[in-house]
Amino acid sequence: MSWSRNKRSKKRELRKSNNDKTAIIKKSQNTGEVRMKHTVDAMGKQCPIPVVMTKKILDKAEQGDEIRILVDNETAVNNLSRLAGSTGCSFVSRKTEGGYEINMTVKSDPAARSQAEPEIVCTPAVPQGDYTVAITSDKMGDGDPELGGILIKGFVYALTQLETPPSVMLFYNGGARLTAQDSPCIEDLKTLQEQGTEILTCGTCVNFYGLKEPAVGTVTNMYTIAEKLTKAGKVIRP
Repeated sequence: MSWSRNKRSKKRELRKSNNDKTAIIKKSQNTGEVRMKHTVDAMGKQCPIPVVMTKKILDKAEQGDEIRILVDNETAVNNLSRLAGSTGCSFVSRKTEGGYEINMTVKSDPAARSQAEPEIVCTPAVPQGDYTVAITSDKMGDGDPELGGILIKGFVYALTQLETPPSVMLFYNGGARLTAQDSPCIEDLKTLQEQGTEILTCGTCVNFYGLKEPAVGTVTNMYTIAEKLTKAGKVIRP
């Protein structure tokens, strides 16, 4: 009888020991997911320095490491998001009083991360306005043609200075001349294109006026022009 009780007691102790071991293993696995915590203070640093600083830490990090990055501009947030995506890291950002706090957790192995080449864009993203500008002449308004040429050039320049440039600019009839190589508006139109504005010139108009391929944007047809006009939130015709 005594021997039987001792045997049952030993089994209970063994089961308890096994349960404790499992708990320790689970606890070890849970805490092992974050091996080290790194902090990158890139406040006041301009593109591409925050990415370069973070990449140096990332190259030496192990799977499970956490990297906390402090930045003060949205361009850095966007570039760090691209870095996280290309290197297989999780990415969480939040707005703080003085900027942004980003947390990345390393998920991939060092070999995979070393081959990653994230795209770095130092030009801040410009929000596009929900409006389309349709330009039908290389002059603005009625009256003196020389004044009309000055006014349309000033109008296109003014668009480059707006907080939200147009989503689309359409050039047809005489407006097709403004996207030609010798147009006085070319540099401003190129600036708008870099800001994200889609620039389309009527191909029939280019042929009718004997113009060469537009120096900015692309040639389009009347179906696309009609589609852009009907789908626009607002249409501006100077």
